[in-house]
Amino acid sequence: MRESSSKRAGAMAMAAALAIGFAGAAFAQASDGTVGGTTTDMTSAGNANGGGMPQIQHQGSVEYVSGGVGLDESTALKRAASHWPLALRFTGPTAEYLSGVHVSIGGAGDTATLDADSSGPYMLVKLPPGRYTVHARYKDQEQTRTVTVSSHPGAHADFHWKTQ
Repeated sequence: MRESSSKRAGAMAMAAALAIGFAGAAFAQASDGTVGGTTTDMTSAGNANGGGMPQIQHQGSVEYVSGGVGLDESTALKRAASHWPLALRFTGPTAEYLSGVHVSIGGAGDTATLDADSSGPYMLVKLPPGRYTVHARYKDQEQTRTVTVSSHPGAHADFHWKTQ
C-alpha cells in the first residue's frame, strides 16, 4: 500500500510541475506572435521561442532589440534575425563580439530613425521598407553602411573593427 501511495504522490508532483511549466510558457508567449521579449519585462523571458531574447525596445515607431553576450541570448537573436527587417552584427579584431556600439540609422534625407547603443553584438531593427544609412561607432571609430529594407525580413549589415 505504501509503494502505491508514494508512486501516486510522485505522479501528482510530476503532473503539477508540468502544469506550472506549461502555464508559464503560455503566459510568456506574446499574444501578437512577436518574437522577442516584452517591453515591460527586463529579463529575457517573455518570448515565443522559449527564452533567451532580450527586451524589445521602442524609439518612436521603431522597435529594436540588442544583445547576444551569453550563449542563450546569442542563439535566440540569431534565430530571430530571419523575422526582423534588419539585422546588424558588431565584431572586433579577432572576430570577438562587441557591445556598447552606438548605432544611428537615418532614412530619406538622413532623418534620424534610430539612435541607440547596442547591449551586445547583435541588433535587430523593425523598419518600414526603404533605403537607410546605418552609422555604427565603437569607441572613436565610426563605420557607415547603406542598407535597403524590403517588405520581407532579411537585410543585414556587419561591422568589424580592427582595433580594440
